[in-house]
Amino acid sequence: MILIPAIDLFQGKGVRLLQGRYDAVTVFEDDPVARARAWRACVPRLHVVDLEGARAGLPVQRELVRAIVDAFGPGVQVGGGIRTRESFADYRALGASALVLGSAAISDVALVRDLATSHPGEVILAVDARDGLVAVDGWTRATGVRAVDLVRSFTGFPLGGVLYTDVARDGTRTGPNLEATKEIAAAAPVPVIASGGVGTLDHLRALAACGVAACIVGRALYEGAFTLEEGIAASA
Repeated sequence: MILIPAIDLFQGKGVRLLQGRYDAVTVFEDDPVARARAWRACVPRLHVVDLEGARAGLPVQRELVRAIVDAFGPGVQVGGGIRTRESFADYRALGASALVLGSAAISDVALVRDLATSHPGEVILAVDARDGLVAVDGWTRATGVRAVDLVRSFTGFPLGGVLYTDVARDGTRTGPNLEATKEIAAAAPVPVIASGGVGTLDHLRALAACGVAACIVGRALYEGAFTLEEGIAASA
């Protein structure tokens, strides 16, 4: 399992939300570009989210994302507000290696399927769920779509992976939702990236045993629960 550190952007800073709540923002990085540069030699992939873009439905932190991609180099996956062909193409032009689409998979299924077909391996389907149901628009709106059904609806399309996040666990460090993660991994014909709730090295080991390809970690790294090197070793 690969460990992927996360940089979530809000008002120009690197932050973490608690359970996806925009009224529970903790700033961890005044200079997220420097953080990306420091991680460049340590990990092959970096997860970057434009939180304001996710909520607004269009990219907001574009220039900061550009600077992060330039600082980290190949391997940056970007999400947050990518809901049109134009915003997808724009981030590709900035050098992002993969684009994470979640809300668009509900609001414009044809677009996401077409992008996945046109750019094999570059589209990551974000499946963000509360109580098993998909949440969209920066996790601010619930849908009636089951997370596992959304994954199955993209069977046969050349996705780069599925990113599953249990929103209720995100930022809590209380542990990932292993049962739901296993269900998603069993349903997905492509690599699964787990996210949400990691707080200890044992959490990483448990996720690795679920058969997921990668895990995104944010708050636990920023708060010093373990070092990046320790997390990489536990994931392997």
